[in-house]
Amino acid sequence: MAYDRTLLSPDALQTFLAKHPAWTHEGGMIRRIYEAPSFLEGIAFVEKVAKAAEAANHHPDIDIRWRKVTLALVTHDANGITFRDTDLATEADRLFDEGAGGR
Repeated sequence: MAYDRTLLSPDALQTFLAKHPAWTHEGGMIRRIYEAPSFLEGIAFVEKVAKAAEAANHHPDIDIRWRKVTLALVTHDANGITFRDTDLATEADRLFDEGAGGR
């Protein structure tokens, strides 16, 4: 399946980061650390992100450390950040806000 591999412009990336201040740009990726109220709620959040990622065929790097879940996104086949990364980041924020983070 072919996907748009157009990299975000620096201005578009800065606009995303300004609207989503919990996300950072480091190491060529966008990254966010979420802190869930409990370990199991963090795992439930990861499961929701995994389902959204599978549906989008775009999979983040996920690191789980007790209640902290780190997502790191980059479009590997584009060698940089694309709208697919910012779209999944926005969806992850929504999922966290409606679940573990919305308490």
